[in-house]
Amino acid sequence: MENNLNAAASTGGQAGQSKRADACDAAKLETRGRMGTALGVRVLATGSYVPDQIVTNEDLAELGCDSDWIVRRTGILRRRRAADNQATSDLCYEAALRCMDNAKVSPSAIDLIIVATITPDHPTPSTACHLQRRLGAVAPAMDINAACAGFMYAMTTASQFIAAGNAKCVLVIGADLMSRTVDPKDIKTYPLFGDAAGAVIMTPDDQDASDSEGGSGLLSYQIGSEGCGGEMLCIPAGGTRQPLTPDAYAEGQQYLTMDGRSVFKWAVRVFDESAKQVLDAAGVGADQLELVVLHQANQRIIDSAVSGLNVTAEKVFVNLDEYGNTSGASIPLALDEAVQGGRLKRGDYVLLCGFGAGLAWGTALLRW
Repeated sequence: MENNLNAAASTGGQAGQSKRADACDAAKLETRGRMGTALGVRVLATGSYVPDQIVTNEDLAELGCDSDWIVRRTGILRRRRAADNQATSDLCYEAALRCMDNAKVSPSAIDLIIVATITPDHPTPSTACHLQRRLGAVAPAMDINAACAGFMYAMTTASQFIAAGNAKCVLVIGADLMSRTVDPKDIKTYPLFGDAAGAVIMTPDDQDASDSEGGSGLLSYQIGSEGCGGEMLCIPAGGTRQPLTPDAYAEGQQYLTMDGRSVFKWAVRVFDESAKQVLDAAGVGADQLELVVLHQANQRIIDSAVSGLNVTAEKVFVNLDEYGNTSGASIPLALDEAVQGGRLKRGDYVLLCGFGAGLAWGTALLRW
């Protein structure tokens, strides 16, 4: 990690290198993340969409990928790939339709749209605005870029709008076409990712979460970032720091680079710390959890991350084997499958955690 940081800092000179080092030292010494609550908020419905094309590990053999290695190191068996004519907003639209149908909500009722994505249709306008146009909703719309933590950032943002009385029906979507961001020649990274979209509709709850009856809400959450580790997960070219010139394109700088070992260690640590802080703040024990939904990045990360929690394996939801790492879509896709499978009922405690590039994370205890 130090080498990555030094290399990145060289573009900003000695001052930039010093600032990065100071930021990393501070992150190691201080409590990470900001705590919050959003009571009286509920998930009214969920929905999701995955492209039709299924890519198995065996399908990747022609690229030099070893199926046994993929399963052993990640737990992934297959993933979905978007068609060439599909963009992120297309997946968002399909997930939104399913979510609104489950909620029995029309586009006219939506008063805010938030899309979490790092693979927008265009740098501008936002993918959320494309979605708003297609739905015909009269609502403000915005994107949030926090990679695999994006849905948690979007969910907490939506919850604050509702808790403050400034929104009553918020469509929150996490969607990414990760197959467009990874180099097919990178046989250790390319097999990890898939394409998907997941959605929730959030509304005010008719019960107060502080009542003895126990209404819904984010009883406690933590969102945070450690930008000092940003180079561990990075797409180098394509922005104002490094435009996507012909030379950069030829070098593959448009693709995601990842320091897998460092990200693994960071993800396990950040979940362990943030989960304990979130549960402690809410006064809820891990044994009271009905479901744990982590970002579906890697089975070994999930296993290691939850090893310190007092929960059985049956309570840890996993669909990584079917879809791979879908970045911002990961948590809402898993939530929708859990709901459709009858895994959640009113009053259940659900622990959610997304973590990824930034580095950024979001952990929340939700009373369903």
